[in-house]
Formats: sequence, structure tokens, C-alpha cells
Amino acid sequence: MENFEVIEYARNSEKIEILKAISYREPTYIRIESEKKFTVGTVLQSDGKEVFEAGAKIGIVSETKSAKDISISTDYDIKYTGGYSKDGKIIYIARTLPKEIEIKGKKLSLIDSIGMHHELVEKWLVDDLYQYPYAHEVATKIEKQYVESLGIEWHDYDEAVGKLLHENYERKLEKSPKDLDLSPYMASNDTAAIKEIRDSSEP
Repeated sequence: MENFEVIEYARNSEKIEILKAISYREPTYIRIESEKKFTVGTVLQSDGKEVFEAGAKIGIVSETKSAKDISISTDYDIKYTGGYSKDGKIIYIARTLPKEIEIKGKKLSLIDSIGMHHELVEKWLVDDLYQYPYAHEVATKIEKQYVESLGIEWHDYDEAVGKLLHENYERKLEKSPKDLDLSPYMASNDTAAIKEIRDSSEP
């Protein structure tokens, strides 16, 4: 069973608690129905169908989103290094970004850390009508949990990746995907980047 951290809860008209939770190990986003109240940050366990706390069943999974049906593209220029298609089926990673880096002797896939553990999670939340700043905050937390699970210090990773992100942002875009979701750029009011993306998008 996987651990899932609750990121939101609400009660429906039938007085059933509706929880939303995310697992970082293999990014999975689930909707839970339970008669028990929980707070944000509570860690629960699920086998994909039922949900447990300390071994006791407390609810069921009513919806699941996973990384299994997602494809990765490294064929384009992406201003913010990572991004996603409007329909959420493609995760984009800038073609100039190294697919793997080494931090203090430990190798790490940026496709996994940035693509699957940040961009994908962020897109799930944006599509679920969360405000972009909160979606980005949760995605960064999932990315951090994943990186630290590999025995890499977040500070070291953040420093190394931060330099790559800055270098990538400074590059002029030549080929942008036409279906790139511009939510992060609009939330940041980055009009210059939006113009550059549109000017370099495929016909």
C-alpha cells in the first residue's frame, strides 16, 4: 500500500467527507469518500480501492489519476523548463535540459523530479480548479519528498536545478508546442514569455 497525504477536504450534501490526497513515490492523485474528518497533511494508506488509517479502513477511493497514461516530450523549448499540454496528456521538458544530473555522487533523473513529480502534479491540481500558486506549492512539496527519498539534500538539488532553470529561461525560444498550457505564465503575469511562446509556436 502507498502513503497518501491529504491536501484538501470538504463535506458533500450527504455529509460524506470528500478528501483529495497525493502520493509522491509514483505520482498518484486520489479522491476519497469517508465518514471521518481529516485535516490537511494527514497521511493515509490506500491499495487503490480502499483507504486506511493505522490499519483501519476509513473510506474508499472514488477517483484516481496516475502517471501511467502520461507521455513525456523533450522535443521543444519550454521557457519555464517544464510544462504541460492543455489536455494534460503530455508533460514537456525543455530540450536543452540535461535528462540526468549528478549531485554529490548521486544521479537523478530530471524527467522524474521535474516532469513527473512537479509538472504532472501541478497540472492535476490546476485542472481541478486550484489556484496556480497553491498548485505550484503542493507540486514543489511532492518534488522535494521525491528528491529527499533518493538521499539527496533539497538545498543541493534546488541550487543545482535553479542554475539550470535560469540558464534555460535566458535562452530565446525557437520551437514551442502549440498546445502548451499557459496557466503558469498567466499567473506570473509574464507577458514577455507568453509573447515569445506564441511567436515560436508551431503552426
